[in-house]
Amino acid sequence: MEFLFENILNLVGFLVGLSIGMISFIGFRNTGSPTLFRLTIAFISISLGFFVIWTGYMIEDFVTKSGSIEKWIQTVGIVIQTIGYFFIAFSHSIKSFFPKSSYFRSVGIFPLFLVSSVQIEHVFRSISFILLAYGAIETMLSYFENRNKGTIWVSAGLGLLALGEFLGWYSFVFPESIMYPISMIIKIGGLLSLFVPVSKVPLRKINFDKDLE
Repeated sequence: MEFLFENILNLVGFLVGLSIGMISFIGFRNTGSPTLFRLTIAFISISLGFFVIWTGYMIEDFVTKSGSIEKWIQTVGIVIQTIGYFFIAFSHSIKSFFPKSSYFRSVGIFPLFLVSSVQIEHVFRSISFILLAYGAIETMLSYFENRNKGTIWVSAGLGLLALGEFLGWYSFVFPESIMYPISMIIKIGGLLSLFVPVSKVPLRKINFDKDLE
């Protein structure tokens, strides 16, 4: 029953993320906003990550019947979602975060190829949490500056996604707990929170750029 519930939650996450991605794309076509273009990539990536994990559950359910999803499939899904979180959280400030030297950047990425898939999942969950927490804090600080109510929804959404990633890591360390379904529900709630300001974008002229940047 728990396995089926996790399967359904990943499918719901895929559909919610895809819906927000399509709305962002419509907003981009209507306004030409670079921010909406980045959001389109972000939500499509998050949606694709959910889809990959859901596919892993379906393969297990109908093909392998091993009782658990293949770890490498789950890792691939998490990596794809992390790419989406990157575009959400750092689309306007990534240059000030990474070191300027290309040598140091390559040194920072190289160790990822020296660890197992299990460790890679830990690494990317940590990266996702940091990206989302950073984005939530920056967005909340933006609210205190301009008092735009849309930024509250954005900050809450990023905060819920960050909490979901943290609980997802916890469930990976303690697989017998119910933290994974809870983390999925919280992440879907975060996506729905982000849906509120994104859904208003196509109806007005690019005020959302100021919300995020």
